[in-house]
Amino acid sequence: MRRLGLAAAAALLALGLASPGAEARTVRWATSGDPNTMDPHSQNVGTVTMVLQQIYDYLIARNADLSLRPGLALSWEQVEPTRWRFTLRQGVTFHEGQAFNADDVVFSITRAQQPTSNYGIYVDTVDRAVKVDEFTVDVITKVPDPILPNKFASVAMMSKGWAEAHNATRPQNTRQREEMFTVRNANGTGAFRLVSREPDVRTVLRRNDAWWGWAPENNPPATPPGNVTEIVFRPISSDATRVAALLSGEIDFVLDPPLQDLNRLRQAGSIRVLEGPEVRTIFIAMDVKRDQLLYSDVRDRNPLKDLRVRQALYHAIDIQAINRTTMRGQSIVTGTFFPPQVNGYSQAEDVRLPYDQARARALLAEAGYPNGFGITLDCPNNRYINDEQICQAIAAMWTRIGVRTSVKAQPLGPFFAQIQRDDTSIYLLGWGVPTLDALYSFQSLLATRNGAQGDGIWNYGGYSNPRMDELVQRMKTQSGEARMQAIHEALRIYREDVPHIPLHHQMIPWAMRSNITIPHAANNQPYFRWMVVN
Repeated sequence: MRRLGLAAAAALLALGLASPGAEARTVRWATSGDPNTMDPHSQNVGTVTMVLQQIYDYLIARNADLSLRPGLALSWEQVEPTRWRFTLRQGVTFHEGQAFNADDVVFSITRAQQPTSNYGIYVDTVDRAVKVDEFTVDVITKVPDPILPNKFASVAMMSKGWAEAHNATRPQNTRQREEMFTVRNANGTGAFRLVSREPDVRTVLRRNDAWWGWAPENNPPATPPGNVTEIVFRPISSDATRVAALLSGEIDFVLDPPLQDLNRLRQAGSIRVLEGPEVRTIFIAMDVKRDQLLYSDVRDRNPLKDLRVRQALYHAIDIQAINRTTMRGQSIVTGTFFPPQVNGYSQAEDVRLPYDQARARALLAEAGYPNGFGITLDCPNNRYINDEQICQAIAAMWTRIGVRTSVKAQPLGPFFAQIQRDDTSIYLLGWGVPTLDALYSFQSLLATRNGAQGDGIWNYGGYSNPRMDELVQRMKTQSGEARMQAIHEALRIYREDVPHIPLHHQMIPWAMRSNITIPHAANNQPYFRWMVVN
């Protein structure tokens, strides 16, 4: 890499973006999809957080192994059953110069609680945040919350003054396709600052040399600070184009290399491939609430409300064929909806219904559909590994038992907008667990959508079971063995009710130029603060 010219270096130093004598290390990064917003409290999806976590900081940070460590809070303690006290880091400034203090924390937590926020799951038990002094904040919860620190590791801290100046005191409403300042602009305290944003084209970030985290004492010994000075992010939807760009040197880092090209990439002397399991499960969710499906040729009935139909669709899926052919062995077949890394996982409940086409046809006939029916399967085509191919394979399997399935595949932006409008009958979704605790999945995906903060926030199938709701409430407040019993009972109900058809836990390969090193993270979030370019 060449050294900066004097004029360029002087300009960067004036902006606080480069160190004296530092060599420019630009990383050109590509994935198949682009974030649909820069608002840190609007869309709780991986394509958004993978960029925003470079820009924003959190009260509690994570190490590369996803364990918790101090972030903008130096310490935290549960001083009373419903009161957590956070002691804040001093001397921190936002990228545009505002000083970070308790007012920003109170503002950010309150903003994440707003109706237009998709981050309610992280602040669902919060009653209010209270400023104690300039660098101390108390968070008062409605009930005791044993995992509040895990949740706060996902709530970004914004500048109160900046948000007020730009009429952004509440999160962007993506359901209404709202346009506001935070869609294309950002102002965090993090390792990189946003320089330019061209949606679906290019996003440029540059190193913030004033970041508190560059100090060696603020980094875990296993992950010393990296040397990247600029990140150029480009969404490239075509798998072939993305791989060709990596092989030619046009791109340095690909977060989602296609599985069919992994062997070729491994054999290329200039490329390094990192692999590991992701804390993400791929599954099929169904509308089990409406009396008539939106996208089906069945009239006056909803076949998916019948357990036998859901079981039939489950039995019809040859998951081993998908693992072997579609996923090329890069998946872990499952019968549940979060992987073993998540607190509460039970191997005893990780059991699939067997592949059995004859049983599937018999169940359909018992349910009153001897000739099957038609349905549309909604699917993203650039969010998860081989997502559209998975849907096409499942559609063929369902069609063979008489459930004539058409696939509607679309980019992640319109796909998420569609399902968030409840405009779907059956759809494929991938679910990560950033808190690494079972409550996050149960509360988001299976709790009844009753208006309570965070409950059922991603339950677009309308599943509702009073006993499941009771167990979710117990998970929120209980601890120890009682809490674990509630989780395991809920897993049993999940297995028996079939609100979803679980498919697999995703394996994630990353591909990069051989001169790059970066810790591989199970949340599929690249931490460029730890990337080294040689």
